[in-house]
Amino acid sequence: MENLDEIRYIKAKEQVEKIKSFYSSLLAYCIVIPILAYVNYRTTNFPWAIFPAMGWGIGLVFLWMCAKGYNPILGKDWEDRKIQELMKDKNF
Repeated sequence: MENLDEIRYIKAKEQVEKIKSFYSSLLAYCIVIPILAYVNYRTTNFPWAIFPAMGWGIGLVFLWMCAKGYNPILGKDWEDRKIQELMKDKNF
């Protein structure tokens, strides 16, 4: 029972780190992108600030999906199933 609690604690800690990473990146995005937009507005007519905003925004979406435990490609419990499979494999 104690081992199960340790595993749950480790998973919870990893999940908190993912959530913290998402919020840190979101805060940086909310600070940096408006600065880039202002510099873009003051220097040129071409809206180049859209490109870093879109790229970073896509990265934020993936961080959010990771923080929420949503993975459309491999499924929600794929990692757990793969770990169990490898633990049962005698040759691993």
